[in-house]
Amino acid sequence: MVNGYSEQWLRQGFPWVYPKEVVARPKRLKPGQLVKLRSQGGHDFGIGLWDTGWIAVRRFAGEGRVDLVPLLDSALALREAVVDPQTTAYRLVAAENDHLPGVRIDRWGWHVVITLDSPALMPLVDPICDWLEQRLEPRGIHLAWRVDPRDTQKAGGPPRLLRGREAPADVRVTERGMAILVRPKTKDAGLFTDMRDNRTWLEPHWGGRRVLNLFAHTGAFSVAAALNGASYVASVDLSEKYLERAEANFVANELDPAAHDFVAADVRRELDRLRRTGESFDTVLLDPPSFSHGPEGMMSVEKDYAVLVSQSLRVLVPGGWLICAQNHGKVSPKQFHTSIKDGARKAGRGLQLLFDGGQSADHPSATWFPEGRYLKFAVFRAV
Repeated sequence: MVNGYSEQWLRQGFPWVYPKEVVARPKRLKPGQLVKLRSQGGHDFGIGLWDTGWIAVRRFAGEGRVDLVPLLDSALALREAVVDPQTTAYRLVAAENDHLPGVRIDRWGWHVVITLDSPALMPLVDPICDWLEQRLEPRGIHLAWRVDPRDTQKAGGPPRLLRGREAPADVRVTERGMAILVRPKTKDAGLFTDMRDNRTWLEPHWGGRRVLNLFAHTGAFSVAAALNGASYVASVDLSEKYLERAEANFVANELDPAAHDFVAADVRRELDRLRRTGESFDTVLLDPPSFSHGPEGMMSVEKDYAVLVSQSLRVLVPGGWLICAQNHGKVSPKQFHTSIKDGARKAGRGLQLLFDGGQSADHPSATWFPEGRYLKFAVFRAV
């Protein structure tokens, strides 16, 4: 039984019940057991899986059992409609946004990774694997964990094989024909598929440009820029291992890495060096992680994004494009644009918004789950 506050959210379709919202429950419940959700007034809100973490119940559609097949079929239908035929890496199930709370499924070519938020969801794994084998016929199905910091006692660790064959160390996938080498068996596969639609929008706009890609990761944006006519791309990241993977992605697309630069450095220090040496770029891409630690100390997007915008604008030519992104869920779209505006003011530049994006269509954000819209992405012209 849930309290009145939880009832209000359940009526709007919200899929979680928090522990403090449970006012009565059966004794000896174990994580993963099916429970019926009911208000104090006797209204039935369906079923869910019980858990002992920061979420008490994850609600699913159905009566008496979780019927996965129609939910998975619906998710697949969406991806078949919105994912380009030349794309072999995408999110097949986006958890709460596909009515499957706590369950994410990613396709990496012929390999699939099921990622769970909690061991309480393990009863769903075998039926999901059966469905995957019937619909997609993957070579291998792996299990991974996405443990919330608030669930300190939960399971974790690297992905493990559930069925089929182990994925090789590097799996070649494509995004609209662009090749990327990913590692499905690691926590960081090496490609953010939620950025695909933003990269697609940018395809006609790289021609002839000098591009600076900050926090370049494994270089998906750098490769996309070079493939679509950028004259020069500088990829900056603190991690030499990421930059090695970025170079490998250039080679996978028959691009000459020697024609571009891969700079292992703290972005803040590199931006200061570029400013002092008078180097400038036609396009600067700013997509930092939520938190990082480098030679210049700790950096967080909530605190430091405006400064990064200001530094980036100081190496951007007049009329150049500034591409800004954040995927930190605690930063609202309003806060995101405010920090960009503050950084532009500090640099003495004006900005014109050209494109306001978000996550790709295979990462839908559901109206019943406000947390589903996490990615902020915008393209500006500096004047």
